[in-house]
Amino acid sequence: MRILVVGAGGVGSAIAVLAQPRGFVQHLTLADIDETQARSTVDRLGDERFDAVKLDASDGEAIVALAREIRADAIVNACDPRFNESIFNAAFAAGCTYLDMAMTLSLPHPERPFEDTGVVLGQYQFDASSKWEERGLLCLAGIGVEPGLSDVFARYAADHLFGSIDEIGVRDGANLTVEGYSFAPTFSIWTTIEECLNPPVIYERERGWFTTEPFSEPETFDFPEGIGPIECVNVEHEEVLLIPRWIDCNRVTFKYGLGDEFIEVLKTIKMLGLDSTEPVAVRGARVSPRDVIAAILPDPAKLGDRMHGQTCAGTWVRGEGTAGGPREVYLYHVVDNDDCMARYGSQAVVLQTALNPVVALELIDSGVWQGRGVVGPEAFDAEPFLELLADYGHPHGLEERPAG
Repeated sequence: MRILVVGAGGVGSAIAVLAQPRGFVQHLTLADIDETQARSTVDRLGDERFDAVKLDASDGEAIVALAREIRADAIVNACDPRFNESIFNAAFAAGCTYLDMAMTLSLPHPERPFEDTGVVLGQYQFDASSKWEERGLLCLAGIGVEPGLSDVFARYAADHLFGSIDEIGVRDGANLTVEGYSFAPTFSIWTTIEECLNPPVIYERERGWFTTEPFSEPETFDFPEGIGPIECVNVEHEEVLLIPRWIDCNRVTFKYGLGDEFIEVLKTIKMLGLDSTEPVAVRGARVSPRDVIAAILPDPAKLGDRMHGQTCAGTWVRGEGTAGGPREVYLYHVVDNDDCMARYGSQAVVLQTALNPVVALELIDSGVWQGRGVVGPEAFDAEPFLELLADYGHPHGLEERPAG
Protein backbone atom coordinates (compact mmCIF):
# COMPACT_ATOMS: atom_id res chain seq x y z
CA MET A 1 0.00 0.00 0.00
CA ARG A 2 1.15 3.53 -0.85
CA ILE A 3 0.20 5.95 1.93
CA LEU A 4 0.14 9.73 2.32
CA VAL A 5 0.07 10.90 5.95
CA VAL A 6 -0.92 14.57 6.20
CA GLY A 7 0.45 16.03 9.42
CA ALA A 8 3.82 15.19 10.99
CA GLY A 9 3.05 16.15 14.56
CA GLY A 10 3.06 13.61 17.35
CA VAL A 11 0.39 11.35 15.88
CA GLY A 12 1.56 11.55 12.27
CA SER A 13 5.14 10.81 13.22
CA ALA A 14 4.05 7.90 15.43
CA ILE A 15 2.05 6.47 12.52
CA ALA A 16 5.24 6.38 10.47
CA VAL A 17 7.17 4.73 13.31
CA LEU A 18 4.48 2.08 13.83
CA ALA A 19 4.10 1.38 10.10
CA GLN A 20 7.81 1.02 9.39
CA PRO A 21 8.22 -2.63 10.56
CA ARG A 22 5.09 -3.81 8.74
CA GLY A 23 5.46 -5.45 5.36
CA PHE A 24 2.24 -4.09 3.88
CA VAL A 25 3.76 -0.59 3.55
CA GLN A 26 5.11 -0.18 0.03
CA HIS A 27 5.72 3.55 0.40
CA LEU A 28 4.77 6.22 2.96
CA THR A 29 5.05 9.98 2.50
CA LEU A 30 4.94 12.06 5.66
CA ALA A 31 3.79 15.59 4.79
CA ASP A 32 3.63 18.72 6.89
CA ILE A 33 3.77 22.48 6.48
CA ASP A 34 6.95 22.19 8.56
CA GLU A 35 9.00 19.89 6.35
CA THR A 36 11.80 19.87 8.94
CA GLN A 37 9.53 18.12 11.41
CA ALA A 38 8.52 15.47 8.88
CA ARG A 39 12.12 15.05 7.73
CA SER A 40 13.33 14.47 11.28
CA THR A 41 11.05 11.45 11.66
CA VAL A 42 11.87 10.00 8.25
CA ASP A 43 15.61 10.42 8.78
CA ARG A 44 15.31 8.61 12.11
CA LEU A 45 13.65 5.65 10.39
CA GLY A 46 16.35 5.37 7.73
CA ASP A 47 14.05 3.46 5.36
CA GLU A 48 13.97 4.20 1.64
CA ARG A 49 10.22 3.42 1.57
CA PHE A 50 9.61 6.60 3.60
CA ASP A 51 10.01 10.20 2.53
CA ALA A 52 9.08 13.67 3.80
CA VAL A 53 7.64 16.67 1.95
CA LYS A 54 6.29 20.14 2.66
CA LEU A 55 2.49 20.42 2.38
CA ASP A 56 -0.17 22.88 3.51
CA ALA A 57 -3.11 20.85 4.85
CA SER A 58 -5.53 23.66 4.00
CA ASP A 59 -4.58 23.54 0.30
CA GLY A 60 -6.80 20.88 -1.22
CA GLU A 61 -5.33 21.21 -4.70
CA ALA A 62 -1.83 20.66 -3.35
CA ILE A 63 -2.96 17.53 -1.50
CA VAL A 64 -4.55 16.12 -4.67
CA ALA A 65 -1.42 16.88 -6.70
CA LEU A 66 0.86 15.21 -4.16
CA ALA A 67 -1.41 12.16 -3.82
CA ARG A 68 -1.35 11.69 -7.58
CA GLU A 69 2.38 12.26 -7.79
CA ILE A 70 3.18 9.54 -5.24
CA ARG A 71 0.32 7.30 -6.49
CA ALA A 72 -1.22 7.14 -3.04
CA ASP A 73 -3.75 4.41 -2.30
CA ALA A 74 -4.73 5.94 1.04
CA ILE A 75 -4.59 9.35 2.71
CA VAL A 76 -4.40 9.49 6.50
CA ASN A 77 -5.45 12.77 8.10
CA ALA A 78 -3.22 13.31 11.16
CA CYS A 79 -4.06 17.01 11.56
CA ASP A 80 -6.34 18.96 13.86
CA PRO A 81 -9.97 18.48 12.76
CA ARG A 82 -10.18 22.05 11.44
CA PHE A 83 -8.37 20.72 8.34
CA ASN A 84 -10.71 17.76 7.85
CA GLU A 85 -12.83 19.16 5.05
CA SER A 86 -9.90 20.05 2.79
CA ILE A 87 -8.16 16.68 3.29
CA PHE A 88 -11.41 14.68 3.05
CA ASN A 89 -12.37 16.42 -0.20
CA ALA A 90 -8.87 16.01 -1.60
CA ALA A 91 -8.94 12.26 -0.93
CA PHE A 92 -12.21 12.03 -2.86
CA ALA A 93 -10.83 14.04 -5.77
CA ALA A 94 -7.68 11.91 -5.87
CA GLY A 95 -9.65 8.64 -5.65
CA CYS A 96 -7.97 7.55 -2.40
CA THR A 97 -9.15 5.68 0.66
CA TYR A 98 -9.40 8.22 3.49
CA LEU A 99 -8.84 7.74 7.24
CA ASP A 100 -9.05 10.23 10.07
CA MET A 101 -8.98 10.09 13.85
CA ALA A 102 -11.47 12.89 14.47
CA MET A 103 -14.40 13.83 12.25
CA THR A 104 -15.46 17.22 10.85
CA LEU A 105 -16.39 19.81 13.47
CA SER A 106 -19.79 20.51 14.97
CA LEU A 107 -21.79 23.69 15.42
CA PRO A 108 -24.09 24.01 18.47
CA HIS A 109 -27.79 24.59 18.00
CA PRO A 110 -28.23 28.39 17.73
CA GLU A 111 -31.15 28.57 20.17
CA ARG A 112 -31.07 25.40 22.32
CA PRO A 113 -27.39 24.39 22.51
CA PHE A 114 -27.82 22.28 25.66
CA GLU A 115 -30.94 20.45 24.49
CA ASP A 116 -30.81 19.90 20.74
CA THR A 117 -28.01 19.12 18.32
CA GLY A 118 -27.04 21.59 15.64
CA VAL A 119 -24.52 20.45 13.05
CA VAL A 120 -23.15 17.25 14.57
CA LEU A 121 -19.61 15.93 14.46
CA GLY A 122 -18.98 14.33 11.08
CA GLN A 123 -22.17 15.71 9.49
CA TYR A 124 -20.20 17.09 6.54
CA GLN A 125 -18.77 13.62 5.95
CA PHE A 126 -22.03 11.71 6.52
CA ASP A 127 -23.73 13.99 3.98
CA ALA A 128 -21.13 13.01 1.36
CA SER A 129 -21.42 9.25 1.98
CA SER A 130 -23.56 8.51 -1.08
CA LYS A 131 -21.02 10.21 -3.37
CA TRP A 132 -18.20 8.14 -1.91
CA GLU A 133 -20.27 4.99 -2.22
CA GLU A 134 -21.14 5.69 -5.85
CA ARG A 135 -17.44 6.06 -6.68
CA GLY A 136 -16.56 2.90 -4.77
CA LEU A 137 -14.38 4.83 -2.32
CA LEU A 138 -14.00 4.24 1.42
CA CYS A 139 -13.84 6.90 4.10
CA LEU A 140 -13.04 5.21 7.40
CA ALA A 141 -13.83 8.00 9.84
CA GLY A 142 -12.82 8.14 13.49
CA ILE A 143 -10.15 5.43 13.59
CA GLY A 144 -7.91 6.70 16.36
CA VAL A 145 -8.23 5.31 19.86
CA GLU A 146 -11.33 7.32 20.84
CA PRO A 147 -13.07 7.28 18.45
CA GLY A 148 -11.60 4.18 16.85
CA LEU A 149 -10.59 1.35 19.13
CA SER A 150 -13.49 2.24 21.42
CA ASP A 151 -15.88 1.64 18.49
CA VAL A 152 -14.16 -1.67 17.68
CA PHE A 153 -14.75 -2.71 21.30
CA ALA A 154 -18.45 -1.83 20.94
CA ARG A 155 -18.71 -3.98 17.81
CA TYR A 156 -16.96 -6.90 19.50
CA ALA A 157 -19.28 -6.69 22.52
CA ALA A 158 -22.37 -6.64 20.33
CA ASP A 159 -21.22 -9.61 18.24
CA HIS A 160 -19.66 -11.85 20.89
CA LEU A 161 -20.65 -10.87 24.43
CA PHE A 162 -24.27 -9.66 24.47
CA GLY A 163 -27.66 -10.76 23.27
CA SER A 164 -29.03 -7.25 23.73
CA ILE A 165 -27.37 -4.02 24.85
CA ASP A 166 -28.83 -1.40 27.14
CA GLU A 167 -25.92 1.06 27.26
CA ILE A 168 -22.54 1.57 25.64
CA GLY A 169 -20.38 4.07 27.47
CA VAL A 170 -16.89 5.03 26.35
CA ARG A 171 -14.79 5.84 29.44
CA ASP A 172 -11.31 7.37 29.30
CA GLY A 173 -9.01 7.95 32.27
CA ALA A 174 -5.33 8.22 33.14
CA ASN A 175 -2.91 8.75 36.02
CA LEU A 176 -0.35 10.56 33.85
CA THR A 177 1.80 13.27 35.41
CA VAL A 178 4.10 15.77 33.65
CA GLU A 179 7.21 16.88 35.52
CA GLY A 180 7.95 20.57 35.63
CA TYR A 181 4.55 21.88 34.52
CA SER A 182 1.59 22.97 36.60
CA PHE A 183 -0.63 22.65 33.50
CA ALA A 184 0.39 20.66 30.43
CA PRO A 185 -2.23 18.83 28.31
CA THR A 186 -1.12 15.42 27.05
CA PHE A 187 -3.00 15.85 23.75
CA SER A 188 -3.68 18.74 21.33
CA ILE A 189 -5.07 21.62 23.42
CA TRP A 190 -6.82 22.99 20.31
CA THR A 191 -8.82 19.75 19.98
CA THR A 192 -9.27 19.38 23.75
CA ILE A 193 -10.85 22.85 24.01
CA GLU A 194 -13.13 22.03 21.08
CA GLU A 195 -14.47 18.75 22.42
CA CYS A 196 -14.65 19.68 26.09
CA LEU A 197 -16.39 23.06 25.77
CA ASN A 198 -18.90 22.11 23.09
CA PRO A 199 -22.25 20.69 24.26
CA PRO A 200 -21.81 16.92 24.77
CA VAL A 201 -24.03 14.65 22.69
CA ILE A 202 -25.95 11.70 24.19
CA TYR A 203 -27.91 9.06 22.30
CA GLU A 204 -31.08 7.40 23.58
CA ARG A 205 -33.25 5.16 21.47
CA GLU A 206 -36.47 7.02 22.30
CA ARG A 207 -35.01 10.54 21.89
CA GLY A 208 -32.32 10.07 19.29
CA TRP A 209 -29.35 12.41 19.66
CA PHE A 210 -29.57 15.31 22.09
CA THR A 211 -27.17 17.56 23.97
CA THR A 212 -26.44 18.50 27.55
CA GLU A 213 -24.17 20.97 29.37
CA PRO A 214 -20.39 20.51 29.32
CA PHE A 215 -19.01 18.40 32.19
CA SER A 216 -22.47 17.08 33.08
CA GLU A 217 -23.45 13.79 34.77
CA PRO A 218 -20.26 13.25 36.79
CA GLU A 219 -19.64 9.65 37.83
CA THR A 220 -16.75 7.79 39.41
CA PHE A 221 -15.37 5.07 37.15
CA ASP A 222 -12.81 2.54 38.36
CA PHE A 223 -10.09 2.09 35.74
CA PRO A 224 -8.04 -1.12 35.57
CA GLU A 225 -4.34 -1.96 35.97
CA GLY A 226 -3.70 0.29 38.92
CA ILE A 227 -5.14 3.55 37.56
CA GLY A 228 -8.09 3.36 39.93
CA PRO A 229 -11.24 5.46 40.44
CA ILE A 230 -11.53 8.74 38.51
CA GLU A 231 -14.45 11.11 38.17
CA CYS A 232 -15.62 11.21 34.55
CA VAL A 233 -17.92 13.74 32.88
CA ASN A 234 -19.78 14.06 29.58
CA VAL A 235 -17.71 15.36 26.67
CA GLU A 236 -18.61 15.78 23.00
CA HIS A 237 -17.20 12.83 21.05
CA GLU A 238 -17.70 11.00 17.77
CA GLU A 239 -18.52 7.58 19.23
CA VAL A 240 -21.95 8.80 20.30
CA LEU A 241 -22.67 9.76 16.67
CA LEU A 242 -21.11 6.63 15.17
CA ILE A 243 -22.03 3.65 17.36
CA PRO A 244 -25.86 3.86 17.10
CA ARG A 245 -25.65 3.90 13.29
CA TRP A 246 -24.33 0.33 13.24
CA ILE A 247 -25.02 -1.18 16.67
CA ASP A 248 -28.44 -1.79 18.21
CA CYS A 249 -28.47 -0.33 21.73
CA ASN A 250 -30.60 1.86 23.98
CA ARG A 251 -28.07 4.48 25.07
CA VAL A 252 -24.57 5.73 24.17
CA THR A 253 -22.40 8.15 26.15
CA PHE A 254 -18.81 9.35 26.22
CA LYS A 255 -17.23 10.41 29.52
CA TYR A 256 -13.71 11.63 30.13
CA GLY A 257 -11.72 11.70 33.37
CA LEU A 258 -10.53 15.31 33.22
CA GLY A 259 -10.02 16.17 36.89
CA ASP A 260 -11.23 19.26 38.76
CA GLU A 261 -8.16 21.38 37.99
CA PHE A 262 -8.32 20.72 34.25
CA ILE A 263 -12.06 21.49 34.18
CA GLU A 264 -11.52 24.78 36.01
CA VAL A 265 -8.81 25.80 33.52
CA LEU A 266 -11.14 25.02 30.62
CA LYS A 267 -13.98 26.99 32.24
CA THR A 268 -11.64 29.96 32.69
CA ILE A 269 -10.55 29.76 29.05
CA LYS A 270 -14.22 29.80 28.07
CA MET A 271 -15.09 32.66 30.43
CA LEU A 272 -12.32 34.84 29.00
CA GLY A 273 -13.23 34.07 25.40
CA LEU A 274 -9.88 32.41 24.80
CA ASP A 275 -11.56 29.37 23.26
CA SER A 276 -12.54 31.42 20.21
CA THR A 277 -11.15 30.48 16.80
CA GLU A 278 -12.09 33.84 15.30
CA PRO A 279 -9.03 36.10 14.76
CA VAL A 280 -8.84 39.31 16.77
CA ALA A 281 -6.68 42.37 16.13
CA VAL A 282 -3.59 42.58 18.35
CA ARG A 283 -1.11 45.39 17.63
CA GLY A 284 -1.64 45.26 13.90
CA ALA A 285 -1.79 41.46 13.63
CA ARG A 286 -4.84 39.19 13.56
CA VAL A 287 -4.59 36.07 15.70
CA SER A 288 -7.00 33.44 17.01
CA PRO A 289 -7.13 33.31 20.84
CA ARG A 290 -7.20 29.51 20.74
CA ASP A 291 -4.12 29.44 18.51
CA VAL A 292 -2.33 31.68 21.02
CA ILE A 293 -3.08 29.22 23.83
CA ALA A 294 -1.84 26.33 21.67
CA ALA A 295 1.36 28.25 20.90
CA ILE A 296 2.03 29.12 24.55
CA LEU A 297 1.49 25.66 26.04
CA PRO A 298 4.11 22.95 25.55
CA ASP A 299 3.78 20.65 22.54
CA PRO A 300 2.24 17.42 23.94
CA ALA A 301 4.27 15.32 21.51
CA LYS A 302 7.48 16.62 23.10
CA LEU A 303 6.55 15.90 26.71
CA GLY A 304 7.21 12.16 26.65
CA ASP A 305 10.43 12.30 28.64
CA ARG A 306 8.64 14.28 31.39
CA MET A 307 5.51 12.12 31.51
CA HIS A 308 4.95 9.14 33.77
CA GLY A 309 2.01 6.85 34.36
CA GLN A 310 -0.63 5.11 32.29
CA THR A 311 -3.57 6.04 30.12
CA CYS A 312 -6.63 3.88 29.55
CA ALA A 313 -9.16 3.97 26.72
CA GLY A 314 -12.11 1.66 26.87
CA THR A 315 -15.76 0.84 26.32
CA TRP A 316 -18.12 -0.15 29.11
CA VAL A 317 -21.16 -2.17 28.04
CA ARG A 318 -24.15 -3.39 29.98
CA GLY A 319 -27.11 -5.46 28.86
CA GLU A 320 -28.16 -9.09 28.59
CA GLY A 321 -25.35 -11.58 28.04
CA THR A 322 -25.40 -14.19 25.30
CA ALA A 323 -26.24 -16.83 27.92
CA GLY A 324 -29.06 -14.71 29.33
CA GLY A 325 -29.11 -12.63 32.48
CA PRO A 326 -27.55 -9.20 33.13
CA ARG A 327 -23.92 -8.60 32.20
CA GLU A 328 -21.47 -5.69 32.43
CA VAL A 329 -18.01 -5.60 30.88
CA TYR A 330 -15.25 -3.09 30.27
CA LEU A 331 -13.09 -3.69 27.20
CA TYR A 332 -9.96 -1.56 27.36
CA HIS A 333 -6.45 -0.76 26.21
CA VAL A 334 -3.86 0.54 28.69
CA VAL A 335 -0.46 1.90 27.70
CA ASP A 336 2.39 2.93 29.97
CA ASN A 337 4.25 6.10 29.01
CA ASP A 338 7.72 4.94 30.00
CA ASP A 339 7.21 1.78 27.94
CA CYS A 340 6.00 3.78 24.93
CA MET A 341 9.01 6.08 25.09
CA ALA A 342 11.39 3.13 25.29
CA ARG A 343 9.78 1.17 22.45
CA TYR A 344 8.73 3.92 20.05
CA GLY A 345 10.06 7.28 21.20
CA SER A 346 6.46 8.55 21.43
CA GLN A 347 4.45 9.50 24.48
CA ALA A 348 1.55 7.29 25.52
CA VAL A 349 -1.49 9.29 24.39
CA VAL A 350 0.03 10.00 20.98
CA LEU A 351 1.11 6.39 20.49
CA GLN A 352 -2.25 4.98 21.52
CA THR A 353 -3.99 7.23 18.99
CA ALA A 354 -1.60 6.46 16.12
CA LEU A 355 -1.67 2.70 16.56
CA ASN A 356 -5.20 2.11 15.33
CA PRO A 357 -5.13 3.71 11.85
CA VAL A 358 -2.02 1.65 11.09
CA VAL A 359 -3.79 -1.58 12.10
CA ALA A 360 -6.82 -0.51 10.00
CA LEU A 361 -4.64 0.22 6.97
CA GLU A 362 -3.16 -3.26 7.17
CA LEU A 363 -6.65 -4.82 7.32
CA ILE A 364 -7.78 -2.72 4.35
CA ASP A 365 -4.67 -3.62 2.37
CA SER A 366 -5.24 -7.34 2.98
CA GLY A 367 -8.93 -7.08 2.04
CA VAL A 368 -10.10 -8.25 5.47
CA TRP A 369 -11.86 -4.90 5.90
CA GLN A 370 -13.71 -3.82 2.77
CA GLY A 371 -16.29 -1.10 2.33
CA ARG A 372 -17.45 1.97 0.51
CA GLY A 373 -19.00 5.24 1.57
CA VAL A 374 -18.43 7.01 4.88
CA VAL A 375 -18.32 4.46 7.69
CA GLY A 376 -17.07 4.14 11.25
CA PRO A 377 -14.91 1.33 12.69
CA GLU A 378 -17.96 -0.43 14.16
CA ALA A 379 -19.16 -1.16 10.61
CA PHE A 380 -16.48 -3.89 10.33
CA ASP A 381 -15.75 -7.21 12.02
CA ALA A 382 -13.90 -6.44 15.25
CA GLU A 383 -12.21 -9.80 15.77
CA PRO A 384 -9.48 -9.52 13.10
CA PHE A 385 -8.69 -5.99 14.30
CA LEU A 386 -8.16 -7.11 17.89
CA GLU A 387 -6.10 -10.09 16.75
CA LEU A 388 -3.85 -7.86 14.67
CA LEU A 389 -3.63 -5.32 17.49
CA ALA A 390 -2.17 -8.08 19.67
CA ASP A 391 0.26 -8.96 16.87
CA TYR A 392 1.49 -5.37 17.09
CA GLY A 393 2.27 -6.03 20.75
CA HIS A 394 -0.84 -4.34 22.15
CA PRO A 395 -3.41 -6.88 23.34
CA HIS A 396 -6.62 -5.48 24.78
CA GLY A 397 -8.14 -6.28 28.15
CA LEU A 398 -11.61 -7.39 29.17
CA GLU A 399 -12.95 -6.96 32.69
CA GLU A 400 -16.19 -8.48 33.91
CA ARG A 401 -18.00 -6.15 36.31
CA PRO A 402 -20.84 -6.78 38.74
CA ALA A 403 -24.07 -6.44 36.78
CA GLY A 404 -26.49 -4.05 38.43
